[in-house]
Amino acid sequence: MDKKPNALQKLIHRFLMLRPVTAILARILHHADRALFKISGGRHSAAEIVGLPIIQLTTIGAKSGQPRAIPLVGLFDGERIALIGSNFGQKRNPGWYYNLVANPNCEVVKGGRARRFTAREVFGDERETYWQMALSYYDGYKKYKERASHRHIPVMLLEPDK
Repeated sequence: MDKKPNALQKLIHRFLMLRPVTAILARILHHADRALFKISGGRHSAAEIVGLPIIQLTTIGAKSGQPRAIPLVGLFDGERIALIGSNFGQKRNPGWYYNLVANPNCEVVKGGRARRFTAREVFGDERETYWQMALSYYDGYKKYKERASHRHIPVMLLEPDK
């Protein structure tokens, strides 16, 4: 499991979860992370500064059938990775969620290494376990849940292909 954010990083989180800041981050952060991932060969992202474990997830588009890569917070549980579909508390679930529902086969790049996974949505106690893990990394998920109270925030679990 990756290191959890330190006290300074958690202080920065408090600023990042403010609604106006979140609105900006929702529009630009994935572009910055994508560029840094490309430049660093999949080893670094902008969000690392705040202590969040970032992966690059490649899915197959639900409608297009084309590969779609996006940097996301990936919560490691041994070889498994949990993804929180908060979408910064926006009105809709993130596109990657629909892609994984349509085609659960995906690829994750972390630390410059690629690996294949199969995704499934988790519910009940299993979902709650990963939700609590997410909160231990970033309190902003609480705010996102409040902002997205009209929808269920999905939690996807990626399990490595053998």
